[in-house]
Amino acid sequence: MSLTYRDAGVDIDEGDRLVELIKPHARPTLRPEVLAGIGGFGGLFALDVARYRQPVLVSGTDGVGTKLKVAFAADRHATVGIDLVAMCVNDIAVVGAEPLFFLDYYATGKLSAEQGAEVVKGIAEGCRQAGCALIGGETAELPGFYERGEYDLAGFAVGCVDRPDIVDGTRVVPGDVVIGVASSGLHSNGYSLARKALLERHPLDRRFESCDGRSLADLLLEPTRIYAKDVLALLEVVKVRSLSHITGGGLPGNVPRNLPEGTRAVLEEKRWEQPPIFDLVQREGDVPRAEMYRTFNMGLGLTLVVAPGDEAAAHAVLKARGLAAWTVGAIERGRGEATCEVVW
Repeated sequence: MSLTYRDAGVDIDEGDRLVELIKPHARPTLRPEVLAGIGGFGGLFALDVARYRQPVLVSGTDGVGTKLKVAFAADRHATVGIDLVAMCVNDIAVVGAEPLFFLDYYATGKLSAEQGAEVVKGIAEGCRQAGCALIGGETAELPGFYERGEYDLAGFAVGCVDRPDIVDGTRVVPGDVVIGVASSGLHSNGYSLARKALLERHPLDRRFESCDGRSLADLLLEPTRIYAKDVLALLEVVKVRSLSHITGGGLPGNVPRNLPEGTRAVLEEKRWEQPPIFDLVQREGDVPRAEMYRTFNMGLGLTLVVAPGDEAAAHAVLKARGLAAWTVGAIERGRGEATCEVVW
């Protein structure tokens, strides 16, 4: 009896069908610099070096983490691709780089072209929001490696910045102002804790009045906000001294990553609004406040440091782009490595 690859659990025809389903979503994201579409061995991107004096390529890679477990349980796959792009492009944007192109890796135990296309449609939407091209990717069918209906996602983004325009925090001095920009919710961090606090107690269709009557599935699958275009617009107007993407480690773990030695950021919780999902997680899971702050973004997905004279201009740009933002603290003199303290 002959044996085929399909008998072993890998369906090449289904993979080919997925590629065809992906193409209409990826095509609108392509930039003029892209030399080939989806399906080749490598993505070709002709960098326009004339735009830069000293071009520096910036790369970032990430995944979506256990937020995917919520997508599996809810059978909702349309937005996790946005999360994937956001986690990568936000990281390179805070260096001052414009995201240029993105590649994804989608792996599953049993390939469903429809499910895969739904995921990639979200990735394409994330690329559209970031202004980068979905230039390629990889789909892997790995029988026995994942539970049925489950998959994993990873991706990476490449951007470019002129060397003199790199935002590295070296110009930050005591007396500077810290501005926080609103997150859309949990983004894609801390889901192992959030799931334990909430999903062990409530079904996904449970609605909470404290969260505007939204279901747990809606709250937990709210996509990560993409700040890339907002950062670029800000940098055109304001001399931003530091930028931080608030991911795993929260404010205390991320704000100091772009501050010089001998400084500390002191933030006051009362200065910004927190989405009610954070109070829900803390209350339902009886999570200590300090643990909340070192796990979640607590309502601020992006922070920036500017001189006091640039504070009003920064707020004006952010407001014009429809972003809620607050002056949440200041830079003080510190000792040794940079730190961030949140006062609540």
